[in-house]
Amino acid sequence: MFINGLKFPNSMLTFKQLNQIHAQIIKNPQPHILNQLLKLLTNSCTPQNAFLLYNQMLHYPFSYNHYTFTQALKACALALAHKKGLEIHAHVMKCGHLRDIFIQNSLLHFYISVKDILSAHQIFCSVVVPDVVSWTTIISGLSRCGFYREAVDMFCGISVQPNANTLVSVVSACCGLRSLKLGKSVHAYSLRNLDECNIVLDNAILDMYIRCGSLVGCSYLFVKMPKRDVVSWTTIIGGYVQWGLCEEAIRVFQEMVKTKEAEPNEATLVNVLSACSSISALSFGQYVHNYINNRRDLLANNLVMNAVINMYVKCGDVGMAIQVFNMLAYKDAICWSTIISGLAMNGYAKQALQLFSLMIMNEVSPDDITFIGLLSACSHGGLVDQGLMLFKAMSSVYEIVPQMQHYACMVDMYGRAGLLDEAEALIRKMPTEAEWSVWGALLNACRIHGNELMFDRIRQELANMRGVSPGTFALLSNTYAGSDRWEDANKIRDEIRSMALKKQAGCSWIEVNSSIPKEKNSEKCEI
Repeated sequence: MFINGLKFPNSMLTFKQLNQIHAQIIKNPQPHILNQLLKLLTNSCTPQNAFLLYNQMLHYPFSYNHYTFTQALKACALALAHKKGLEIHAHVMKCGHLRDIFIQNSLLHFYISVKDILSAHQIFCSVVVPDVVSWTTIISGLSRCGFYREAVDMFCGISVQPNANTLVSVVSACCGLRSLKLGKSVHAYSLRNLDECNIVLDNAILDMYIRCGSLVGCSYLFVKMPKRDVVSWTTIIGGYVQWGLCEEAIRVFQEMVKTKEAEPNEATLVNVLSACSSISALSFGQYVHNYINNRRDLLANNLVMNAVINMYVKCGDVGMAIQVFNMLAYKDAICWSTIISGLAMNGYAKQALQLFSLMIMNEVSPDDITFIGLLSACSHGGLVDQGLMLFKAMSSVYEIVPQMQHYACMVDMYGRAGLLDEAEALIRKMPTEAEWSVWGALLNACRIHGNELMFDRIRQELANMRGVSPGTFALLSNTYAGSDRWEDANKIRDEIRSMALKKQAGCSWIEVNSSIPKEKNSEKCEI
């Protein structure tokens, strides 16, 4: 970074560089020159360097002006320097610059950046004639801090013509409220009042329709958008995946690649790979993997490659998942957890434990997700002793507090091994009250091993719980029916109907006459 012969790197300033700045101020204390340097320091990788120059400028009354304070406040916002921002606010008041609209807006932005929404609101209320920047900043700040209703109310009272940025902020608030009605109203307002299309606003509205569950509105807007970028395509693909329309997500991705309207980025690929995982579309998953390998400009980071590994294990191609895993130059905890969980779900319990040993040897610390995969492997592989050892090591060695899923895995492990008393004892000793999923795991074990006495106790526990899944109630009814207890089975069915619950029908996918060539991969699992 050069200015007036001075060189400043994107790192903390040295004592020599501070002396150079001091000499520059003494030699030429002109605000327009020093403010230019202040701006460069603010926009650097270390905005806190701007404070050093700002402090020096304050010693020379003619070396700064109102623009100095706006840049210094911007540096505070970027560096999240709350204390320094308060100091600058006090100095602005002392100098009599507080009525300047640019400084007021800078103070608004600073307080919102440090999530001091109360001070931001006080500043906004002190602005005599707030402009569109003032309104946009406070609405955006309220929305970002979770005050969605207040953001919408503020927008309803706006006294200036809102611009596209204002509408983006209020659409974000509508998303937070999950209010499709309000979102549609903002969309209609933008169509009536904005002369030019704004792709950022269109993308925000697209996301609003998805979050509010209006896939019809989302699809209609996407088709009608005059211009679409990679964010538009990624948003709608991710939305379809989120709402379970994975085939539609794949179709849109195919259209994206075919039209070349925008190049898929890392987020796009993670979403479409998630779609492939959900419906076991191995052939198309292989096509996406091949697409990634052929894109030289694409940064295939661990996020993307984890999605590739997850796709292969969900589709049952464990050999290819291991191959992709081994090719990763850097393997973080997420990579290890993904492949361990993948081996577990495909029945490779011992290999999953071997991989965990390699993980520890490579000095990668496991997390709670890693242990869910490991305990699941022990459960499916009947490795009770190893499961107990890992469960104890979670807290004693790795200082990870067991969560509900870990307990559910342990109960399932005990249940599969026929150790029903041990499973119930574990539930009774849990530090928090067990959720229905944990009791559901024991319920399934009771059905398998025919323990009717324990079965009745589980029913009493489930009767006092909220949010029990329809599948658990159906399991309860079917187990009674299997024991010829038809009256009890019918009572459960009546309860399901009275609560208007409906078990989602199961379904499977098979690929028939795939047009995408498929490479043959080894079925052997090697680590």
